[in-house]
Amino acid sequence: MPYLDRTTGTDLSDIKIYYEDYGTGKPIILIHGWPLSGAMWEYQVPVLIDAGYRVITYDRRGFGKSSRPYTGFDYSTMSHDLHELILKLELEGVTLVGFSMGGGEIAKYVDKYGTSNLSKLIFISSIAPYMLKTDDNADGVPASVFEDMKTAVKEDRSGFLKGFGENFVNYEQNIERVSDGQLDYNFNIAAAASPKGTLDCIDAFGTTDLRDPMKTIDVPTLFIHGDADEIVPLKPTSEAGHKLVKDSDLKIIKDAPHGLYLTHKEKLHQHLLEFLNG
Repeated sequence: MPYLDRTTGTDLSDIKIYYEDYGTGKPIILIHGWPLSGAMWEYQVPVLIDAGYRVITYDRRGFGKSSRPYTGFDYSTMSHDLHELILKLELEGVTLVGFSMGGGEIAKYVDKYGTSNLSKLIFISSIAPYMLKTDDNADGVPASVFEDMKTAVKEDRSGFLKGFGENFVNYEQNIERVSDGQLDYNFNIAAAASPKGTLDCIDAFGTTDLRDPMKTIDVPTLFIHGDADEIVPLKPTSEAGHKLVKDSDLKIIKDAPHGLYLTHKEKLHQHLLEFLNG
């Protein structure tokens, strides 16, 4: 299996990042959400390959088949993992696609490494630019919500993940679109992740302010979000990001939950391909 070997970073230990690389053509890197892995993209990968793209997925440190260090779950370190993967694969003109927490890696990557090696950016159900409710971010999520999430992960991670998985897809409203098997599959991926990584990433996506980095984005950018997202509110994230990124586009999918890559695949794929091929 292919791995990126990392021997630098805040953890000061050997880190292996698992990735998969398929297809030919212009490169696209798909960055998964929390608390899943690159396996979440199984319905998008073949669509993009069939459209003529080279598609790379990887597992964030602590998740999937990647190493499980005890530290390093901050956006600076995780975006450096992404940077090292791009260097290893000698990619040029890359399109980065970040789902949910993955949007943070994209914004931090731009902050640290610029856009000279990037072609386009796509934020899907993304947490960027800023989730936390503050005096100057009134539409954000109260800090208590993230603290409650951390408490739940510490006390009953599996129980929390089960309920989170149902809210992830607005299960009661999408029972015809999401099978029990898919819910179980997502749960198994999430439950297999590093408990410490699962916990620490809440601070990363919940409290990291990425508004300034978003202002520096100067490549074509697309935001896609569902208007029924109960996990990541639309206003302080994709709507705010769209306003910060000059000449960006925003596609809002009606009645779509956070996990729209499962429930609204056809509409998502339409928006992706229109933007990528444009």
